[in-house]
Amino acid sequence: MPVTTSGLERPGDERRKRALRLLHRELDACVLCPKMIRPVVHGGAVPSRVILLGQAPGPREGTFGKPFAWTAGKTMFGWFERELGVDEERFRASVYIAAVARCFPGKASGGGDRKPDPGEIGRCETWLTREVAILEPELVIAVGTLAIERVTGMKSPLANIVGTTLRARWHGRDVDVIPLPHPSGASPWHRIEPGKTLLGKGLQLLARHPSLAGIRAPAS
Repeated sequence: MPVTTSGLERPGDERRKRALRLLHRELDACVLCPKMIRPVVHGGAVPSRVILLGQAPGPREGTFGKPFAWTAGKTMFGWFERELGVDEERFRASVYIAAVARCFPGKASGGGDRKPDPGEIGRCETWLTREVAILEPELVIAVGTLAIERVTGMKSPLANIVGTTLRARWHGRDVDVIPLPHPSGASPWHRIEPGKTLLGKGLQLLARHPSLAGIRAPAS
């Protein structure tokens, strides 16, 4: 049975879907960053009021053709199912998922995934500018330190901002920002205090945000 999002629909959504599909064709063909490892990874053409912004795909997401498709995604979607009552399929059908960088940056010399460099971030930023113009979002779920910094323009310890709702001017649009820690298994932040409690507060803020009011499936 297909997932429907009637509680989140708004006038102009078919136009937004068409515009996103055209943008994705261009994005799929992008080869501007020689150090990045293709393919380009992006979510579906979901005309949502809400954007979830991550850092960059990992080494597995390209195989699956969608962001957050491996262990970090399993953790993150587990958060949403537990606190919002929304499973992965419905979340992906209801929220536009993007990232600061859309290709896998490769491995860092000291281990772990390489952080995108400023040039790569800047080149990918042009896609975000166009996506924001199409979607006119009201809420950004910023996942991880890099995404939080890019949306809010602030560098602050996670303990100071997770569990709060911030207001930011992002690509010419005033948006609410709910920061979340990255769900990576390599980071214990979200599994120990104060991160565990602050994550719970952030998820509660998401559950109450009006832009996500229609995300839950209607009771049968």
